[in-house]
Amino acid sequence: MTAAELLAEYGDHVFDEIDLEIEADSLVGFATACGETHPRFVDPSHADFQGVPNYLTRIHGTRSLPEGFPVEMHRCFDAGKSIQVHQPVRQGDRVTGRSEIHDIYEKSGRTGTMLFIVHRMNFYNQGGDPLATVDWRLVQREFD
Repeated sequence: MTAAELLAEYGDHVFDEIDLEIEADSLVGFATACGETHPRFVDPSHADFQGVPNYLTRIHGTRSLPEGFPVEMHRCFDAGKSIQVHQPVRQGDRVTGRSEIHDIYEKSGRTGTMLFIVHRMNFYNQGGDPLATVDWRLVQREFD
């Protein structure tokens, strides 16, 4: 299958959904691991306590790819993440994350053709307000 055929078959639909409650310990632990020291991110008693902007990059769904997606994981590697923050995550938020394949494309270079798969996860709070959009990029080397 070509990248365009894969995108036509697997893109543009939600293939996984998770729900979780955000706890203060999780926000503080992640902020501390990132080296953050501002009380807004590490002190739950702070009036504006919230998660660091990249907090939701640590959350994954139950699947990284749609069921039946033809990928050879032994030839894959993580090609990075990006996040667009819409509003802060706060303790007690009930967060829903929905996964979809946002894009699939090929690139060719001196080592051959690679397939780039962009797994997008959109996060919402309990009111349905968007919190963040996180894109994970997975690359499969020597794509045929």
